[in-house]
Amino acid sequence: MSSLSRELVFLILQFLDEEKFKDAVHKLEQESGFYFNMRHFDEMVAAGEWDEVEKYLSGFTKVDDNRYSMKIFFEIRKQKYLEALDKNDRPKAVDILVKDLKVFSAFNEDLFKEITQLLTLDNFRDNEQLSKYGDTKSARSIMLLELKKLIEANPLFRDKLTFPSLKNARLRTLINQSLNWQHQLCKSPKQNPDIKTLFVDHSCGQSQPNGARAPSPVTHPLMGAVPKSGVFQPLGPHGVNPFQPAPAPMPNALAGWMTNPSQVAHPSASAGPIGFTAPNNAAAMLKRPRTPTNNPTVDYQTAESEHMLKRSRPFGVSDEVNNMPINILPGGFTGQSHAQSSFSSDDLPKAFVMTLSQGSAVKSMDFHPVQQILLLVGTATGEIMIWELGGRERVAHRSFKVWDLGQCSVALQASMASEYSASVNRVMWSPDGTFFGVAYSKHIVHIYSYHGGDDLRNHLEIEAHSGSVNDLAFSFPNKQICIVTCGDDRLIKVWDAVSGAKQYTFDGHEAPVYSICPHHKENIQFIFSTAIDGKIKAWLYDNAGSRVDYDAPGHSSTTMAYSADGTRLFSCGTNKEGESYLVEWNESEGAVKRTFIGLGKRAGGIVQFDTTKNRFLAAGDEFTIKFWEMDNINMLTTTDADGGLPASPCLRFNKEGMLLAVSTSDNGIKILANTDGVRLLRSLENASRVASASVVKPQPPTLGSFGPPSTSVATSFVDRVVPMVSMNGENRNLVDARPRAAEEPFDKSRIWKPTEINEPSQCRSLKLPDNLTAARVTRLIYTNSGLAILALAANAVHKLWKWPRNERNSTGKANATVVPQLWQPSNGTLMTNDTNDTNPEDTVPCFALSKNDSYVMSASGGKISLFNMMTFKTMTTFMPPPPAATFLAFHPQDNNVIAIGMDDSSIQIYNVRVDEVKTKLKGHQKRITGLAFSNSLNVLISAGADSQLCVWTSDGWEKQTNKYLQIPAGRAAAPQADTRVQFHQDQTQLLVVHETQIAIFEAPKLECLKQWVPREASGPITHATYSCDSQSIFVSFEDASVGVLSASTLRWRCRINPTSYLPANPSSRVHPLVIAAHPSDPNQFALGLNDGAVVVLEPLEAEGKWGTLPPAENGAGPSTSGAANSDQHQR
Repeated sequence: MSSLSRELVFLILQFLDEEKFKDAVHKLEQESGFYFNMRHFDEMVAAGEWDEVEKYLSGFTKVDDNRYSMKIFFEIRKQKYLEALDKNDRPKAVDILVKDLKVFSAFNEDLFKEITQLLTLDNFRDNEQLSKYGDTKSARSIMLLELKKLIEANPLFRDKLTFPSLKNARLRTLINQSLNWQHQLCKSPKQNPDIKTLFVDHSCGQSQPNGARAPSPVTHPLMGAVPKSGVFQPLGPHGVNPFQPAPAPMPNALAGWMTNPSQVAHPSASAGPIGFTAPNNAAAMLKRPRTPTNNPTVDYQTAESEHMLKRSRPFGVSDEVNNMPINILPGGFTGQSHAQSSFSSDDLPKAFVMTLSQGSAVKSMDFHPVQQILLLVGTATGEIMIWELGGRERVAHRSFKVWDLGQCSVALQASMASEYSASVNRVMWSPDGTFFGVAYSKHIVHIYSYHGGDDLRNHLEIEAHSGSVNDLAFSFPNKQICIVTCGDDRLIKVWDAVSGAKQYTFDGHEAPVYSICPHHKENIQFIFSTAIDGKIKAWLYDNAGSRVDYDAPGHSSTTMAYSADGTRLFSCGTNKEGESYLVEWNESEGAVKRTFIGLGKRAGGIVQFDTTKNRFLAAGDEFTIKFWEMDNINMLTTTDADGGLPASPCLRFNKEGMLLAVSTSDNGIKILANTDGVRLLRSLENASRVASASVVKPQPPTLGSFGPPSTSVATSFVDRVVPMVSMNGENRNLVDARPRAAEEPFDKSRIWKPTEINEPSQCRSLKLPDNLTAARVTRLIYTNSGLAILALAANAVHKLWKWPRNERNSTGKANATVVPQLWQPSNGTLMTNDTNDTNPEDTVPCFALSKNDSYVMSASGGKISLFNMMTFKTMTTFMPPPPAATFLAFHPQDNNVIAIGMDDSSIQIYNVRVDEVKTKLKGHQKRITGLAFSNSLNVLISAGADSQLCVWTSDGWEKQTNKYLQIPAGRAAAPQADTRVQFHQDQTQLLVVHETQIAIFEAPKLECLKQWVPREASGPITHATYSCDSQSIFVSFEDASVGVLSASTLRWRCRINPTSYLPANPSSRVHPLVIAAHPSDPNQFALGLNDGAVVVLEPLEAEGKWGTLPPAENGAGPSTSGAANSDQHQR
């Protein structure tokens, strides 16, 4: 279906919803599969309409599509089963067990047996794992939270959870525009056109069914006001006709921001718009279509245009509907949005549930966007901490400290010398919860990466501003995560969140910048900034200056914020006279739309506010929390949270709006909750340690678990994220940005040497069980969840090992202690590649795993196969040779696009969904042996058996540069030696692996930063890979030894000799061919051997890591020398 046809479905959904065809709306949602209505889903789950729930889900996914879908269906059917047992309806429970739950036994037979045993209990709560099961309503609520996380994480629901932002009655508007267009094209357009039908085109001819009626003052109920003459009446005071050629764009127009002055009188609001001019390259996005006049070559204008002046209209009817001479919209229609929900004041979190003791005054708070009972707090003494509300436990804490004061500016050093302290001005999580930022009152910003529990790691220290850093936010210009800051130096700056490099500086305010609000409209990214003098400015991500110079209400120090759906803009602030203003902005006109009543006058401080559920506003004022509905200027209700609040408390809602955190006058935090929030916290409170584990720590198995632990699905990316330390040697100003590595103690009096491991007792190793035909392991990878290992053997057969969850392995993740199962479906199916009858020794096997571990794409000299990882079924095959595929890589932003390296030296960019090769890249002379995408640079790096590296843009697929590896003197490489490439976590440095060397290059210019050459006695390098945190490089050699190098200096940390993990056999020539790093444990890796075995290696638990850092790394920063390092010099 084309994109326009898809959009038409959305318009029909909106129309049906506006006309209250409720059943038809949800039927079309299900049948089209375009929009998953979470509110409708909530209602069905809460009502226990299980058949309807599964029927609705069937429009979007099936039970065996992927692990997320399987878990969704399992949770629903398990709940249905438990409810039947709770009602003592044994026949129904047996029916559910046989018909609905039996399908899952093939994937977890033990769990199915345990569920079956519940039938033997008089009360299933006698089962220890179900002892906390409450009543039906609370159980459904808790399950619903779980289902939402699974749905949001499921790639099949991507882009289906948000309804497009449409103006009311959009379909009617388009019909009105069409009728007006048709009327203008009439040869003799007559007054009072009579629209009788939409089934045929309109014409003013007397014989036409859709012709003009006799002149009459009668108003048709489906039309707007009737013009008095034979031409359409001008729509504005200056006679602007919507069908005349449009005037030139006003210089202050942005898409969606009109040029008209506000209709709401306000003494502080200027008449100018709160919009800004788009750059030339954005002009196409900002222009609106216009309806043609009788001259077909003239552009035409619709009522959407920002240059259209407005007439008065009935309440609730959109501008674009009423600005039509021909109007089919009934006058009484109120235009309820399809995506809008109805709420009551009972939905507000007003019930006091707990107090958290901070010890110092709270300055800023933010709830985790995924784990919504995690609260990040910053204080007046510079402390930051993370609270887990289920157990009322402070799980992480950091005091204020400048990580590297010696690299800071003289001004900051002097400030720290006089008083080594700073206050937190702002804390904020990144949208996915993998990072958070802290803005301090003295110059700097800290960015931490968060890995659950107390695992908080330094990521970036940026000296962002001179003086106080007043606000911080995350944004995504060009789909790259950035940090936006503002400060007392009157500047706004944008920083790369991976490397810390400064990207933009916006200069234009005449007073310290108080707050920032990044946002986007359509495809235009912009930033609002407010200063303490009450000025509001707006900036595009360019160097063209501010697009807006506007006054905040009352010239107040103002914070701006959008509603959760991004459609409504609010601001709240206080001026020097102590007057506070909470307002909504009219984005169509660029002025104040409504001013909310109820804020008091204050002696000091600035009122803080927040929004929730696209419906409510809350502000801390006069020792209370005040609430408003967004559509009503009068205060809805207030609460004093049982007392103890300061005059202007700091407050923050969690994402679902169930919880509200508010600061107290005794340096604490009170947590308020609505009914759902109270129920959630009470259920977690009864088992706080279990709850805490489910949020931030590995979780032991529960009866309710199927596959990975429930929260790991939602946080799998969070669990795997590691500090991305920039080590690319760039010459940027380190005062502006200084990535920090974690400090490690080091006794410099001790002579350092790399660790040698010779005995099995010096490490943990595990040979994985295997009863299949042995064949050398040619490819090896951990699943992204870390729960399994996948190998591809030379005989084209895949092998999958899964680790069990038990008392010895509560996380179920791969390790060298617990023996995994060589997993196969019950029917004995093997994932076997097409071989095209080629000699296995002549083929170059390859595979790539999807991000959600559901599918693997693989080839062994024949066609490329796509396998379902849960069923081992072959989903499809494509691209028969010649040429044969030799390397596969998924595009990081689109799993439907694959880069395929071929044995004829070409690279094919293939779209799986449309089964089409989009382009072919040619630049190598021999087969492709490596491919790697960089998210931040938007490039593809290719490597070939010709020892050449090529850089291609990933948008236009143009070749940028190339470079050949320098083979070390005295070394001879095999004619078809593989060259493999892998990006560092910073997405800039590139690990290049060749049998003669390890090298680090900086992309995209391919400057060689470091080179390491092994001693000849070790034999050629067979493979190498970064550890998951990019701090180490694991290298395997033909003599069966394995090296652990420091990634920053390419110096030895540890050498693992074959005697420590292989049985003693002097005549054996067994050695590793491939090496794979665990996705979340930086010290675990697996080896694929030439005898078909797979071995997992970990350091001893007492050691915790492989060897120690070389002396240069204990205190000093990472080396950026480009000189070659040799193994011989290090040993």
